[in-house]
Amino acid sequence: MTIEAPRADPAAGPLAGVRVVEFGTLIAGPFCSRILAEFGAEVVKIEAPGEGDPLRGWRKLYQGTSLWWYLQARNKKSVTVNLKHPEGAAVARRLVSRADIVVENFRPGVMEKLGLGWEALSEINPGLVMVRLSGFGQTGPRAAQPGFGAIGESMGGLRYVTGFPDRPPVKTGVSIGDSIAALWGAIGALMALRHREVGGGRGQVVDVALYEAVFAMMESLVPEYDRAGFVRERTGNVMPGITPSNTHTSADGRHVIIGGNGDAIFRRLMLAVGRPDLAEDPQLATNAGRDARAGEIYGLLDRWVGERPADEVIRILSEADVPVSPVYSVADMVRDPHFLSRGMIQTLVLPDGTTVKVPGIVPRLAGTPGSCRAAGPALGADTDEALRELGYPDAEIERLHQIGAI
Repeated sequence: MTIEAPRADPAAGPLAGVRVVEFGTLIAGPFCSRILAEFGAEVVKIEAPGEGDPLRGWRKLYQGTSLWWYLQARNKKSVTVNLKHPEGAAVARRLVSRADIVVENFRPGVMEKLGLGWEALSEINPGLVMVRLSGFGQTGPRAAQPGFGAIGESMGGLRYVTGFPDRPPVKTGVSIGDSIAALWGAIGALMALRHREVGGGRGQVVDVALYEAVFAMMESLVPEYDRAGFVRERTGNVMPGITPSNTHTSADGRHVIIGGNGDAIFRRLMLAVGRPDLAEDPQLATNAGRDARAGEIYGLLDRWVGERPADEVIRILSEADVPVSPVYSVADMVRDPHFLSRGMIQTLVLPDGTTVKVPGIVPRLAGTPGSCRAAGPALGADTDEALRELGYPDAEIERLHQIGAI
């Protein structure tokens, strides 16, 4: 079964009362504010009238709207503002004047040209936290250049080490650079809010560069190069320098990951595959010894897995307390008992009443969990309401519509 997305009151969330204005489009900025919205923040997404976020039209559509949009913009409000119109920009500044956080992922300098840069916004709201996500950061010789997640993954080192040694680098199957940057942005926003709380009420800029977000995840890449002159290369499915950790193909053609790289785990693994001699071999008692004989170990595991169906492999190794998993497709995920038991497959109600499966909320907070309250909104669905909350009378709202400011 799937679990229906909780319709919890956002007031119960840990970010209840936090107001966010999002100027972002596509992935990094919107994913950052989506995380905040899932935990109770009020997120007002600013979109261009008549156009909206391009993500609305990306990938698989349902009745003309991207299914990805319904997920990425869940729990948000959509307010259409023409930022290039002076009165539209004035509306945006009034929204920001009441906000705790602004999230934007335009190329550096764009917000300044619109009169919405840090200097202008912090003057009207000294406590503002401004999360700025960009390809190369707000400073430096490449700051003004465009940079999507693929560029960040390449410059940050991830692409270089991903793939097989005899082939060109490959990408992961999702826009991982954008998503990593979004996570750093959310973390930075919360740290800046904490500093504001204890440090006198001043806000600050959180500057996240996509390439730096990826670079920060690259483990021991830099110190190994600096002290040992070692350049990590592509190693396919093998975990470099850590043995055994690899992908193997079963007799029924399924792919299985086995992580037997802990000392005690390796011993259990060898006993499970019928090699007590290797379990007791003193040369294999540590990772260094196992890595020196990686070819022998992987050859043994390839043969053992290849003689059995995947379900049998997983049963035997699970009973031996060895980390093991099939390589899941989404079809596997949505029916997996563990995913379902933890509420990681939920249902979201679309505007016409149709339901769609979506991922659950991460991380899992025991006392103040996040919630999935509503699908991504229709373009401009909350514009009039948001302006009324700012004190605009209905006649003025209608005039702003007529002149193209909203």
